Amino acid sequence: MKKCERLADAGRRFFLSRGAVAVAGAAVVGAATNTPARATPALARVVYPVTRLANVRDLKQDEPFDVAYPDDSSPGVLLKLGTRVEGGVGPEGDIVAFSTLCPHKGYPMFYRADDRTLNCPGHYSRFDCERGGLQIWGHATQNLAQFRLRVDSNGDIHAEGVDELIYGRLSNVVA
Repeated sequence: MKKCERLADAGRRFFLSRGAVAVAGAAVVGAATNTPARATPALARVVYPVTRLANVRDLKQDEPFDVAYPDDSSPGVLLKLGTRVEGGVGPEGDIVAFSTLCPHKGYPMFYRADDRTLNCPGHYSRFDCERGGLQIWGHATQNLAQFRLRVDSNGDIHAEGVDELIYGRLSNVVA
């Protein structure tokens, strides 16, 4: 056996033996102090308010309808795109809603009907409204927060949740 291989083998044995001693020591200390094993914490479940935003009759194709969700300090927009999209609701499956706070720095965004994007004037991030708020350009590092919607039998559009964290918040719901 070459000298280098012997050193590597000795190093592995040393590492494994010391690791086994450390694990055994931790088990003894835990048993002696009667400390239960720590369970992995579950993900927090956020309960969103169900909020009526508008009625299907209130919307016109490619004209943004201003809303606020999940509370009054969170501006958003309701859009009727005229094309069935994933996550869209309503009779044509073309109604979506997004936060209008840019996820990069919180600048208020504006809608461009010609390419159906929400755009940030601060650092030029752009988000595709037909593809779930997918970031297509700019400094943002996450997609746009999209509101989960439901339409009832009267045509009322209700928001029931958000799929991303809204800019500037540790939680999307103020307790």
